[in-house]
Amino acid sequence: MNKTLLKIENLTKIYPLGKRKVQPLTDLDLEVKHGEFISIRGPSGSGKTTLLNIVGCIDKATKGRVLLDGVDVANYSESKLYKIRRDKIGFVFQSFNLLPYLNARENVELSMELSDKFKDQRKQRALELLSLVGLDGRELHRPSRLSQGEQQRVAIARALANDPAIILADEPTGNLDITNKQEIVKLLSELNQKQGTTIIIVTHDEQVAAQTRRMLYLRNGKITEDKQQRQETLTKQ
Repeated sequence: MNKTLLKIENLTKIYPLGKRKVQPLTDLDLEVKHGEFISIRGPSGSGKTTLLNIVGCIDKATKGRVLLDGVDVANYSESKLYKIRRDKIGFVFQSFNLLPYLNARENVELSMELSDKFKDQRKQRALELLSLVGLDGRELHRPSRLSQGEQQRVAIARALANDPAIILADEPTGNLDITNKQEIVKLLSELNQKQGTTIIIVTHDEQVAAQTRRMLYLRNGKITEDKQQRQETLTKQ
């Protein structure tokens, strides 16, 4: 049986907004095993991105525990959180966030700058990852010469660069057309199945959520639905 990778207990987040307070998460509990492929859906304002930011150590909880690989990161200092983000977490965003003046290989290498890998090792690792995501022959292309789907593949390769414990993807197909959306979801599914990568996706897209192995639904800051589901590929629908 897979071990627990992420455990969240009684998670609450409150933001001050002028004279009132906004509470996107309320006493939320969640457990994620190594190797899971999870989607999170819910209406706007339900707390999806807030939850992802707290799991990703970008934001801090108001109260509650967030255990990542058995370590409670909820009250870590910013310097410790930086190391957790660098070593344990891979991020994939809707807008790709590639540096336009770097080519695909260099964008992937950049995420390893502060690792213990030598320059040649970083280069080789970047080439291996770009091959893994289907970008052989495109390594020296800058983002402007890559399609949106290819740019998201570079972003996924970058997220994998430091062998993270978990990949967090916030609307990773939101800027893609139907063909590229299908390809990116297929790629993430293959990474989960073949590499054992733990992946959590926040998405508004029902089709995308249907491809994951487990689907969570958030409403008013709480998980109101948590179901296991059979995974199929979009191309078969």
